[in-house]
Amino acid sequence: MRTSIATVSLSGPLTEKLTAAARAGFDGVEIFENDLLTSPLTPEEIRTRCADLGLTIDLYQPMRDIEAVPDDEFARNLRRAEHKFRLMRRLGADTVLVCSSVSPNAVDDDALAAAQLRQLAGLASEYDIRVAYEALAWGRHVNTYDHAWRIVEAADHPALGLCLDSFHILARGSDPKAIEDIPGEKIYFLQLADAPQLAMDVLQWSRHYRCFPGQGGLDVAGFLGHVLRAGYDGPLSLEIFNDVFRQADAATTAVDALRSLLVLQESTGVHASPAPVVPTGVAFAELVTTDVEPTAELLTALGFTRTGRHHGKPVDLWEQGEARILVNTGPAARRDGTVLAALGLESPDPAAAAHRAEALLAPVLPRRRTPGDVPLSSVAAPDGTALFFCATRRPELPSWTEDFDPTGQEADGHGIRHIDHLALTQPWHQFDEATLFHRGVLGLDAQDSVDVADPYGLLRSRAVSTADGSVRIALGVGPGPGDDLVRPQHIALACDDLVTTARRFSEAGGHLLSIPANYYEDLAARYGLPEEEWSVYQKLGILYDRDAYGTLRHCYTRTVGRVFFELVQRDGGYRGYGAPNAPVRLAAQRAAAY
Repeated sequence: MRTSIATVSLSGPLTEKLTAAARAGFDGVEIFENDLLTSPLTPEEIRTRCADLGLTIDLYQPMRDIEAVPDDEFARNLRRAEHKFRLMRRLGADTVLVCSSVSPNAVDDDALAAAQLRQLAGLASEYDIRVAYEALAWGRHVNTYDHAWRIVEAADHPALGLCLDSFHILARGSDPKAIEDIPGEKIYFLQLADAPQLAMDVLQWSRHYRCFPGQGGLDVAGFLGHVLRAGYDGPLSLEIFNDVFRQADAATTAVDALRSLLVLQESTGVHASPAPVVPTGVAFAELVTTDVEPTAELLTALGFTRTGRHHGKPVDLWEQGEARILVNTGPAARRDGTVLAALGLESPDPAAAAHRAEALLAPVLPRRRTPGDVPLSSVAAPDGTALFFCATRRPELPSWTEDFDPTGQEADGHGIRHIDHLALTQPWHQFDEATLFHRGVLGLDAQDSVDVADPYGLLRSRAVSTADGSVRIALGVGPGPGDDLVRPQHIALACDDLVTTARRFSEAGGHLLSIPANYYEDLAARYGLPEEEWSVYQKLGILYDRDAYGTLRHCYTRTVGRVFFELVQRDGGYRGYGAPNAPVRLAAQRAAAY
């Protein structure tokens, strides 16, 4: 289906918004009136610019407070409307959005509303323009789509139809099933938006917290299914009011927007993207550093062994069990210390996984290859992390480990089995984009967002994972802009006996994060742990948590550069990430930094 985006969804001047929408691959745009009023271009010049970019102007919006008003006010409204119709002819737009009135002068009279909308549509038809009537969720008298449809049906004019907006309908808790009873030809326009589930005034919710489909908690896919079954065949358009998007780069936002529509169409069977190839594990995590010694000392203390050296690049392979860490000291190393720069995802079909990622607009990363390198496809996640789709020591596919010459050292270790999960700090304006990316491109399932108290602000986190937990990634965002540049990232390593692994790490010269004694006194009271158990945890800095499925024991290393490690023991099917302990860990890390 054709795709469109409202210019209000993007930041910057109108010309920048149009360019971003076209380059992302949209077919059309909705021109928001304020964008036109603030543009130095004439309507004719805007029309030409859109045509040159390959964009149609699918809607002009909004026209407010038109219907169900006294006669003298309606006469003024018609004069205002006729001016807009003339402007739309110059602009080349043939559909105008009319929102249900919020005016204190509007009366609760459906017959009057229908009569005045019929008169408005008659005037619009003289300019070959259609009127799409939309029920605002906070409309004074008309605030549901079924009420709006009764008025449109009563008006009975060929130039009058409905605009359906997923937010206005789903935010009120309306049942969208009855949309299927509306003739498809009377649904003139469709606007799509998601939003997180929030308990707040619906107007403020709409104006500040809308997001792209798949990034929030509304059932936009189910809503779209009802609209399509009604016979709607117009564009799928995004109308997003979001404080973050208004400040973010328009080009990046536009790509994220189109990706959301591709994923949405896939979920409703409208568009067939390459099938998801869900990763089956973490093949490796790659650290980039300018100073290898602190990183090597930490890995050695954790029980890792340097088992290989890349035959053409300054990259070492460290292994323990199925956990693999690459240490890269090449030109990409940053001056601010060790960073987590790349992930290798074990894939049943690496080529197909890369094909899907590219189809869903993931940036393909160029790779410097030396002769004999195993071909590896990689894309960039929204935070810049490189994601490699690979196979590890599987006879049917080339293994990336073949690029490493063995050192002859055998991996023994301290009981670490594999990488349990990774925590990646996202740029503050790309948190929602990251969620959609990992869901749509990688096929991971997203959990609900959680807020975590930090000594200097509130952090937000959302985990994405495979159904069996073989891949787990915790996406986090700091309290404000710039926080992502300093907040550490971490790699969690799974073991079967955390106490033994932690002791071996300490005996090897490693330093575990010290946890305040107050935590353990509270721990004993909350869970009834015997003193001989929690006292051991206190000595080692081990934290403890339970959920409905099992228990978690975990502890943390000191931070090197921007990276630290977490040691994790999951028992009985524990599914979480120790979120109740996060404020304690964050405070301890802050204290250790001083």
